[in-house]
Amino acid sequence: MEPIANRTRLIPSLRFTAAITLSAWLAGCAISQESPDGGHAGPVPAEYSSWFEVDIEAPMDGYDWDRINAAQDTIAQGRYDEAIEQLQPLMEMGFPPAFYEMGKLYERGQGVEVDRVEAARLYGKAIERPSPIHGHASLNLGRLYLEGRGVERNDVLAYYLLWQAKEADLDRNAEVLLARLLAEGGEGVEADPELAHRLYSEAAARGEPDALEALAEAHAPGGWLEQDPARSMDYAQRYADILENEAAQGDVNAMLQLASLHSEDGLLGDQPNQRIHWLQQAAEAGDLDALARAGRDLTRDGDRQQGLELLEDAASQGSVDAMTHLGQALLEPDTGRPEPVRAERWLREAIEAGSTDARVILGRALVEGQAGLNDLPRGMGLLEQAAEQDHPLALAQLGSLYLDDERVAGQPYIAVDYLERSHELGHPWATEQLGGALLEGRGTAPDPTRAEELLEQAAERGQSGAMRILGSAYLAGEVLPYDPVRGRELLEHAAQAGDTTALTQLGEAYLDGSLDGDPREGIRLVTQAAHEGDAYAMVVLGRAYRHGEGVERDLAEANRWLTRAQEAGHESADDALTYVQRDLGAQGDIQALVAAAEDGHPGAMADLGRAFLDGEGVERDQSRAEYWLGQAHQAGHAGAAASLGRLYMDRGDDATGVEYLEAAVARGHTGARANLGEAYLTGNHVEQDIDRGLELLQQAADAGMPNAAFALGEAYQHGEGVEQNAEEAERWYQQAIDGGADYATAALGLALMRGDGAIAQDVERGHELLLTAAEQGHPGAQASLGREYLRGVTVERDPERGADYLYEAASQGHHSARLALAEAYLTSRGLQANQEQALLWLDNVFESEGQLAVETLRQLLSDEEAIAAAGEVEVEE
Repeated sequence: MEPIANRTRLIPSLRFTAAITLSAWLAGCAISQESPDGGHAGPVPAEYSSWFEVDIEAPMDGYDWDRINAAQDTIAQGRYDEAIEQLQPLMEMGFPPAFYEMGKLYERGQGVEVDRVEAARLYGKAIERPSPIHGHASLNLGRLYLEGRGVERNDVLAYYLLWQAKEADLDRNAEVLLARLLAEGGEGVEADPELAHRLYSEAAARGEPDALEALAEAHAPGGWLEQDPARSMDYAQRYADILENEAAQGDVNAMLQLASLHSEDGLLGDQPNQRIHWLQQAAEAGDLDALARAGRDLTRDGDRQQGLELLEDAASQGSVDAMTHLGQALLEPDTGRPEPVRAERWLREAIEAGSTDARVILGRALVEGQAGLNDLPRGMGLLEQAAEQDHPLALAQLGSLYLDDERVAGQPYIAVDYLERSHELGHPWATEQLGGALLEGRGTAPDPTRAEELLEQAAERGQSGAMRILGSAYLAGEVLPYDPVRGRELLEHAAQAGDTTALTQLGEAYLDGSLDGDPREGIRLVTQAAHEGDAYAMVVLGRAYRHGEGVERDLAEANRWLTRAQEAGHESADDALTYVQRDLGAQGDIQALVAAAEDGHPGAMADLGRAFLDGEGVERDQSRAEYWLGQAHQAGHAGAAASLGRLYMDRGDDATGVEYLEAAVARGHTGARANLGEAYLTGNHVEQDIDRGLELLQQAADAGMPNAAFALGEAYQHGEGVEQNAEEAERWYQQAIDGGADYATAALGLALMRGDGAIAQDVERGHELLLTAAEQGHPGAQASLGREYLRGVTVERDPERGADYLYEAASQGHHSARLALAEAYLTSRGLQANQEQALLWLDNVFESEGQLAVETLRQLLSDEEAIAAAGEVEVEE
């Protein structure tokens, strides 16, 4: 019971003194209805004015006070029914102390059912007239209005009632409650941190524990007063000293509060040994909840086996919390093996005892296959039951299940409804998921503004996933405005909170350029995430080594990381690893190429087929070449179909070849378009179809194939399937030249030199083009220039320069250049046959290389007949 007049009996002299003091203060209050400190709240509502106005005291004599004190003694002895009989007639006489004592009985449920509505009514009656209990009743009623218990919360009424109690100088906690209201303000009450601090300090000076705790929290990080860790610790320690004295006298609540002070977020810091000590003390004092808490904390921070024993002890005594914690600990051991059968037994007992938390824990385990438990329908049923009771985590879990479409058929609209309900109940994971859904428009219309707000809320509450989602969105700059600074900050915070996915995304942002900076920093971050077991980080790292992004290209290292990602089960590792194996094959590692092909990579199968076809890295094997090209073709590889088409056409099976080339064309292979287009245009291998041929060649040329543009230029230049057209011929030749085709430069140059096709002769321009092509190393241009310099018809005759160009062309194997030199050799010897002998002689000349070879040819071509013979050989471009 609250102390009344320092726990003395209510005698007339005390009543009279208190009444005089109270009346003096209320006289001013009744006139201004302002708080004594200068007005932090609006006026008192008129219907409650009688609580604060001066009135005549109830006519109570000594006999009446004896009856009040007798009722109080009866209550102290626990004889509540008898006390109520004593108080009833005193209330009928309008005595305030009788209303006050009866109000306390209703508030505490002593002799009657708890009824705070009735308690508030009785406290109100107790303060309608002055009496020594006026301040006590005001305090009790003010607390009810402040906490909204039994009455609708009303901060203004609470403010005035608590001031009224404070002025009565009760040696209770009126100052603490009033300070709590003024620290942050309330509905209709202006905050005044300075006054709140003063009130708390007054209470703390006389050792009020609630005030010491409040001041410790106020000076701690995030408190409403200036951060001062030393002062915070001092207040916390003084508070702990009081609690220790109370705990020494057997106060279990003090023991539990001491345990909280030493918890992870406690005012004295995370001290597991001290926390568990006080929990054990409370448990030994017979507090079953403390026994459960001690067991829970020991399993997490101390001796796991001892913790399990304490939990089982408490559970066996009927503690539902202990059953729940024990089941959870047996499912999720930090060390050792899970015990699913034992875990489920305790969780089922907790469920039968009404634990919604146990329902959620078991439901999640069954849904997620935790510790070997796997029963999706039963798990969903348990979660649905908990959701019906508005359990926030159950709602969030169901939202996650229906949103992600992994274990159950995705129903995003239902998911969003669950998440909205969980968010409204304050669950940060639900807030995070809801923000993500609104960001992407899953199950609801996209709402970037609200999504950003929700994700920020979840991030502020420590949800690393929300930090990651929001950070990535800021870096992407697609749904939310591009903000690399904020994006990086959020990803860094998430990574520091242990989110390896955020660490990977941060590293990847440096590698792909989403964040400015050294790519090597990206490699460092991704490597860290990979070492921490993030499978996608292994994939990113493998790709980086494959492409040489942020590191030197190293296919062996790429192979190592991608193999680890594959072993970790990442879905994209297989494809990435096959690409690396294909690259290793391209570098000569035929076994890697075989592995990639056997893994089903279409490109690797096509490469392996071509390797067998050309004998590159393996012995030439036509049958195996066709097999692998066929496998690649069946897998949809356009290049393999094109290779098979050309293979069959070269073999003379035109029908099959065209079928494969048409398949390649249908898959978008531009080379096949060029091949097939030229075949249709010329009627070579297929029945001529000029329109189809022109269509395919133009498609290939427009797609950037210079050989297709060249074929069109040749067609219009020579009138092959189309009428000669100089403008079209030169346009297509030029497109091929722009595409890097030196043979097109040589062809256009020769056409301009000769002037014997659609394009009119322009020797000077043609000569420049041939020189350009010859300088680029094109043997046809070199041979043509050599012939022209020997003949001296279109350009000034220069046998030495002609010999140089013919030698350059012949040394690259150009057939007609070699024949021209052979013919010159035969003519200089007076011979008209035996070209084989002449070509053999040329091989010996080329093997000598250097200036001697050139001089030999120049001497050979000093004979006019030899020069004439060489100039007559038709040059092939």
